[in-house]
Amino acid sequence: MPVKNGILDIMRLTVNTVEETQTLAARLAKLVQPGDTILLNGDLGAGKTTFTQGLARALGIRRPLKSPTFTLVREYRTENFPLYHLDVYRLGEEGGGDELGLAEYFGGEGVALIEWSEFIQSELPQDVLIIDLARLDQDETGLLRTISVRATGPRSEAILAALEK
Repeated sequence: MPVKNGILDIMRLTVNTVEETQTLAARLAKLVQPGDTILLNGDLGAGKTTFTQGLARALGIRRPLKSPTFTLVREYRTENFPLYHLDVYRLGEEGGGDELGLAEYFGGEGVALIEWSEFIQSELPQDVLIIDLARLDQDETGLLRTISVRATGPRSEAILAALEK
């Protein structure tokens, strides 16, 4: 497994349907546990919310899931733990997550899934799973995307090792 700049780069996939994106998310749902933090990176329309919807559905969340762009955080209850879906895009370059207490969602009793995490870097735990989604192109079968998955510590490395199998 190659290491780049202290970050373990495990997996790169190309997907071209919503279903393929959500299948990967469902595989991840079987591996997460309380205390895990997952960062979803990508431009607008890259598939971050689609990924989150697949993860939530696989965790047994039946209510509609939408991006918490205006509320910053949405909390969902799974059978075993809460899922915290954060979208901190509105904080912008100024950040401000420390003033909002967002760090309370990390490393505790739930799983935190964060969109636009670059705006709260100082608040994030050291050991996170990083999922980068990027739009490539549209073809006759759908919208091609690449999904890169990286780990930054022992817990996220264990998740990715299991995900890779």
